[in-house]
Amino acid sequence: MSEKKDPQPSAAFFPMFLKYDLSTIKIEDLGLQRYINLENKDFFLGAPHANKMFGKANVPIIERLINILMKTEMYTGQKTKAYTAVRKAFEIIDKRTKTNPVQVLIDALQNAAPKEETTRLRFGGIMVPKAVDISPQRRLDIALRNICTGSMTASHKNKKRIEACLADELFKASKNDPASFAVAKKNDLERVAKAAR
Repeated sequence: MSEKKDPQPSAAFFPMFLKYDLSTIKIEDLGLQRYINLENKDFFLGAPHANKMFGKANVPIIERLINILMKTEMYTGQKTKAYTAVRKAFEIIDKRTKTNPVQVLIDALQNAAPKEETTRLRFGGIMVPKAVDISPQRRLDIALRNICTGSMTASHKNKKRIEACLADELFKASKNDPASFAVAKKNDLERVAKAAR
């Protein structure tokens, strides 16, 4: 009986994962390092990690960006369209900065990931806000969501295409620019948490 082999992504359809060197990527945030997967072998295999605790940590980070972009109203369920938008955004970053766009993505995630947020505690009959630390996996989820939301908001009713808006958002977030939607959201969240300490 022969063993079943996992299907591998074809080089013709997924050139983005073969074009950029993922071995030189540096992750400086040690908290996020465990949850950023830079391997591309499981790309587009469906949902092999669904319903497993911490399973999404095994999904490649670029695929997670594509999946979260699919949660927006423009790309709901259209993975190939979302993939094309991310690929074109990476090409724009590559032309503009002459650096590895995956490194720009990692830097953007590290800068857009908040460290604190608030929760509400009940004391007697009143609700009191309390600052709490955020787990690394949630930090990464919030950063990815805010980057995609910011790029979709920028492209709405605008002549600028989604790939250009996504490239701008990633570039600004990688430079820790407050003009970035994701960095601004992070700063707001941490400011409210600081007031609730």
